[in-house]
Amino acid sequence: MGNRLSKIYTRTGDDGTTGLGDGSRVAKDSARVEAYGTVDEANSAIGVILAVDSVPDEIRSCLTEVQHDLFELGGELCIPGHSAVTQAFIDRLESDLDGFNEELPMLKEFILPGGGPATAACHLARTIVRRAERRVGTLAGVEDVRAESGKYLNRLSDLLFVIARVLARAESGQEVLWNRER
Repeated sequence: MGNRLSKIYTRTGDDGTTGLGDGSRVAKDSARVEAYGTVDEANSAIGVILAVDSVPDEIRSCLTEVQHDLFELGGELCIPGHSAVTQAFIDRLESDLDGFNEELPMLKEFILPGGGPATAACHLARTIVRRAERRVGTLAGVEDVRAESGKYLNRLSDLLFVIARVLARAESGQEVLWNRER
């Protein structure tokens, strides 16, 4: 375990830079900081889902594991050259995705983000994860980034879509379908 923060503010970022995990300093709006910052935002959005008491235990357990994964991914992105996310992380997401999706009816219409509190929060988390994936892609265009990072985020957004479908049934019994003819 690294050093614990006893003092939260350091004033070292007052010049518009921030320290990476390897001790180097970069602009706060660098592609690397954008990538791990958006992963952190996605992790917080998943925390909002978990704050809803009605989230089923199986989903709660899955998303708690995802939060730990995202913390690892953020660390990987914060320390150039560091690796933390493995294929096993991605395989676990795929297994969870297949398990949750197995009981759902086939999609015939587009689904609108909405529904109950957990469902809506899950759709929001999904879109933040998609943005994190884009930010990691941008970073990969200018620096070395392990392929597992983007793959993990891609699978996670799919998993969150499926979990939103499961939560919609648990919260309101149905999904909000797109209907131009309404």
